[in-house]
Amino acid sequence: MEFDLNTLWFFLIAFMWIGYFFLEGFDFGVGILLPIIGKDDLDRRVMVNTIGPVWDGNEVWLIVAGGATFAAFPEWYATLFSGFYLPLFLILVALIMRGVAFEYRSKDDNPRWRARWDRAIVFGSAVPALLWGVAFANIVRGVPIDAANEYTGNLLTLLNPYALLGGLTTLLLFTLHGAVFLTLKAGDPVRSRARQVASRLGIPVAALGLAFLVWTWVNSSPARDGTDLVAGVLSVLAALAAVSVILLLRRGAEGWSFVGTGLVILLVTAALFFYLYPAVMPSTTAGVAGLDIYNASATPTALRVMSVAALVFTPLVIAYQGWSYWVFRQRVTREQFAPPGKV
Repeated sequence: MEFDLNTLWFFLIAFMWIGYFFLEGFDFGVGILLPIIGKDDLDRRVMVNTIGPVWDGNEVWLIVAGGATFAAFPEWYATLFSGFYLPLFLILVALIMRGVAFEYRSKDDNPRWRARWDRAIVFGSAVPALLWGVAFANIVRGVPIDAANEYTGNLLTLLNPYALLGGLTTLLLFTLHGAVFLTLKAGDPVRSRARQVASRLGIPVAALGLAFLVWTWVNSSPARDGTDLVAGVLSVLAALAAVSVILLLRRGAEGWSFVGTGLVILLVTAALFFYLYPAVMPSTTAGVAGLDIYNASATPTALRVMSVAALVFTPLVIAYQGWSYWVFRQRVTREQFAPPGKV
């Protein structure tokens, strides 16, 4: 593996997606679990407020990842967003619905009003959690691209068994991540219910994740400069981390369990990018190699300017977001919202 600006930006984009999935993953999980853990409106209000101060900041990572892809690898951006137009449009609609629901849910005490927005939160959380897995699985697997770097498949092409398994894996993994997050951020009874849900999800998540990673390994291309070997090692570590989450949940180690689910997300995402490298959009069309970090990249001057900007601003963004999490680190409890004497 040759380290140059093209490689640097490939892995910087991987870092941005890891940050997005780690942070937005528990947002999605909390939203998905809203009707399962939230037995009444007060419980659901507690759940929403555990992510209320941070969910919009977490989505910044998605915007930055998309912008970096556009600037560093414009051909990748063009082929990806044109070929995956419908799934990405559905993700965008779901994210908009979820954001609106967070803002409007509290505007009226009418139970019907809140129930509608609660359903929007569930939809806006579950759809991206599923479709991001489908999208990334297709990127790693490869899609039909012609010599002009244009996607030649359709929606059904993307809904292949491997991609659907990837979607189910991310859906359950983010749900588990959200449940563990609630054990850290919510008071009882939400906390105890979240611990029960997390304990039940541990084994299915580990099984699905292992099946997906094994399938990825079997279908991977021959090793290029050892990157496939690195991806395989990361996959094994991800499986071990998933098993450790199950054990930690049984011991009630909530903080370490959250570290464990975050580590699984980090390792799985990193493994997928190592499987992909140096390609960015492999082609399944005979005689067409697809896009890689060189034929899809911007000019060297553009990459140099972007590198300087990233070196200056990325630490500032991480520091500010870390500070915001520190400020809002306290648990959210029913007592904070319930009228006196009604908890």
